[in-house]
Amino acid sequence: QAGNVPVIFDEHHLSEVQNTASEEKLDRVVDSMKESKVALIARVTSMSPCPLRRKLDLFANVVHVKSLPGYQTRHNNLDLVIIREQTEGEYSSLEHEVGTAWRAGNGPLKGTGDKGWRDRTQGMDSCWERGDWQGIPGWNGIPRFAVAAPGSLGMSKARLEPPGTVGAVPGLTAPFPFPFPPQLVQNPYQFDVLVMPNLYGNIVDNLAAGLVGGAGVVPGESYSAEYAVFELGARHPFAQAVGRNIANPTAMLLSASNMLRHLNLEYHSNMISDAVKKVIKGGKVRTRDLGGYSTTSDFVKSVIDNLHPNYGA
Repeated sequence: QAGNVPVIFDEHHLSEVQNTASEEKLDRVVDSMKESKVALIARVTSMSPCPLRRKLDLFANVVHVKSLPGYQTRHNNLDLVIIREQTEGEYSSLEHEVGTAWRAGNGPLKGTGDKGWRDRTQGMDSCWERGDWQGIPGWNGIPRFAVAAPGSLGMSKARLEPPGTVGAVPGLTAPFPFPFPPQLVQNPYQFDVLVMPNLYGNIVDNLAAGLVGGAGVVPGESYSAEYAVFELGARHPFAQAVGRNIANPTAMLLSASNMLRHLNLEYHSNMISDAVKKVIKGGKVRTRDLGGYSTTSDFVKSVIDNLHPNYGA
């Protein structure tokens, strides 16, 4: 509203915690999505909208983990993309071995049938089309991939050329000698793109979010062939902040900005993301998770002030 964004929201309230996520309400959301094809979802607990994912077939989750200007962490200037298959695998109790359709290292890739392969290849293709990793430091046209085999958190490196070109199938090399999470924490700069199955993608999403400031600062998005849903990037946000006016709204605001970009509202998208980053870089208004004492309302007001200095005056 403060940015005069030309978008009208059709609001729906679903909560498995408060027992308001009935099948009828879920169907209303799906019907609304069939018209708009786009949604912005706010989540305040670790519970995921799995029924909605299944109904909309939101098979690919994309999280762009990027350091925020002006906020110092152990690793600065991070910029990596995590692609997670999220409708099958461990969380859906659909695991079985599919043979040797795609070998990772020396063993068969375990997954959930042909659709698991579709998820990974479509996830990569969609990111190529949208240019998610354009502008990543060191980008030379062939990103460095890390592909997870669902059997363990050991990883295999891969290189991938653009879809439709010769050599578009990943060429895998030897597995990493150590488990993946410690490598991501110790030296995250070696990765540009991480392609993950369901459970391990959940773990890596949360771990990577912690590298740049936590669950409150990383936006995410989920895709099917028809729909796009914008949400928090981390799977476990700050549930203890509910009703206390202390949560960090950065991730939600950046998710909204990404949604506007998806809708080709580039000006409004940049206006919101630039205002958020300006507030964080200024360092005067920060919520508790970033080491400050400001409330959620304080942060939002500061963002609005940076959209239009005289708004509300």
